[in-house]
Amino acid sequence: MTKEENEKRLTRLKGIVSSLPEKPGSYQYYDEQGTIIYVGKAKNLKSRVSSYFHSEVDRYKTKVLVSKIHDISYTVVNSEEDALLLENNLIKKYNPKYNVLLKDGKTYPSICITNEPFPRIFKTRNINRKWGTFYGPYSHIGSMYAVLELIKKLCKPRTCRQPMTREGISAGKYSVCLEYHIKNCGGPCIGRQSYEEYNKSIAQAREILRGNTRDILRSMRAEMESLASELRFEEAEAIKQKFMLIENFCSKSEVVSHVINNVDVFSIASDEKTAFINYIHVSNGSINQSFTFEYRKKLDESDEELLSLGIVEMRERFKSTSREIIVPFVPELSLDGITFTVPQRGDRKTLLDLSVMNGKQYRFDRLKQAEKLNPEQKSVRLMKEIQDILHLPKMPYQIECFDNSNISGTDAVAACVVFKKMKPSKKDYRKYNIKTVTGPDDYASMKEVVRRRYTRLMEEQQPLPDLIITDGGRGQMEVVREVVEDELHLQIPIAGLAKNDRHRTNELLYGFPPMVVGMKTDSELFHLLTHIQDEVHRFAITFHRDKRSKHALHSELDEIRGIGPKTKEALLKRLKSVKQIREATLRTLAEIAGETKAGLVYRHFHGDTQPAKD
Repeated sequence: MTKEENEKRLTRLKGIVSSLPEKPGSYQYYDEQGTIIYVGKAKNLKSRVSSYFHSEVDRYKTKVLVSKIHDISYTVVNSEEDALLLENNLIKKYNPKYNVLLKDGKTYPSICITNEPFPRIFKTRNINRKWGTFYGPYSHIGSMYAVLELIKKLCKPRTCRQPMTREGISAGKYSVCLEYHIKNCGGPCIGRQSYEEYNKSIAQAREILRGNTRDILRSMRAEMESLASELRFEEAEAIKQKFMLIENFCSKSEVVSHVINNVDVFSIASDEKTAFINYIHVSNGSINQSFTFEYRKKLDESDEELLSLGIVEMRERFKSTSREIIVPFVPELSLDGITFTVPQRGDRKTLLDLSVMNGKQYRFDRLKQAEKLNPEQKSVRLMKEIQDILHLPKMPYQIECFDNSNISGTDAVAACVVFKKMKPSKKDYRKYNIKTVTGPDDYASMKEVVRRRYTRLMEEQQPLPDLIITDGGRGQMEVVREVVEDELHLQIPIAGLAKNDRHRTNELLYGFPPMVVGMKTDSELFHLLTHIQDEVHRFAITFHRDKRSKHALHSELDEIRGIGPKTKEALLKRLKSVKQIREATLRTLAEIAGETKAGLVYRHFHGDTQPAKD
């Protein structure tokens, strides 16, 4: 390509880039023959694609890629997650030359048993049926490694890649590896383990991977008893050790019932935008496959439609041959020879409940991941939860909570904290000195503060809260209601957080008369409400402590006649506390306040005692 042709190519490509939308999506680069050579994703297509054509790009590989681009296409999607899924699918479909990640079709690993005379067993993500038999895929990696570890201890398959004949002798000179010496391999490569003996162990591995552990245990027990009856105790002990390995492995599996065999279980958990379908496969009473996948709704698809789609897709993906499918409801689907079961009790209901729990947990995990990327989403979710549980007319964007603090009625104060979008808005926090109440009367103090708070908001035409929370039970709620509704004629929902005998918050109250709202005390929403309660309590206590401290501090110095505010401030700034002032020498006091005032201070604390010599 000449320099002039290259400039025309770049000018044309930059024209395409300039018209790209500023939206998330996937983009594809084509070479001169119209072949896709690169697939990428972006949260902003225009910004991302234009970065390839900046003159300051100095990465060699990027320059090589740009030199091969002759056309650009793109697909706009709704979110970054959709862009990622689309990119993944396109890479797997077209295998672009310049993509490294994902292009080999890696998804979930499987276990392969090769078609060799002495088969090897290993995990892989590349499925090639010419290699051997594949088991999986395994969505839970820990389960796959547990199975491989069992097979390694029980069957001791070889790990070397030496080409071997049926006789077990590899071509050319060869010596056993370390695996033989540490007793992880029987040494078939040098004839220490026969073809028949080795493949008997591999047959056991196949049964384990199929989930048929009961048949293996039954066979091993019979062989063990036969050897023992022939007084071949050492051989029987070797079988026993293998028997115990399998039995221990099975005890760690989720066992429901040995009468349930080769059954699929499906459940669905959905919301307005997304559906999560969980798939569990049960073989011989043990769960050996569990996977949850996500569907993003594009239209108003029903759960029945989506579950039908999920059943077909998962059974095809995992090569299921189950003739019974356990479901929460009968889907809009007819499969030849397949029975749909909607259990009401028993082991099958236990399996269905387990599937539902897995689907909900996966949905929750996905939600938490999304909320990490978009914290605003979490706030909206929690506001929506409060709205639903209290049946509020709108989401509580602004929540306010009050608390009083006093000691036997002295230095009585109150505080109000404000949460906006479920987060503290500290610039809106307010402190109140109780003015009209004498003595320890929490109800009267609460009335005064609430009245002052909302009268001022109304006068200044400031936004009123969407929900008021009182740090107390029914009594506090009632006095707040009397002010808000009866006196000020405002319609603001009021809730209360009540404590048990151990002074621990354990109930959310709402309505009049107040009723306990059903909510788990370990839920995320309840923790947030108690956090609001703790925050107003902390704010009120801190204000009360500061007021008492200042009151005590100033009352001590105020008793000294002839000492004004400036002298007090100077002494406190230098010596920090009344205690330090009391213990200071006359010379130190004179350096701060002068000799005359220093003498007044010194005599106040020490009388006519002669000052110690410095």
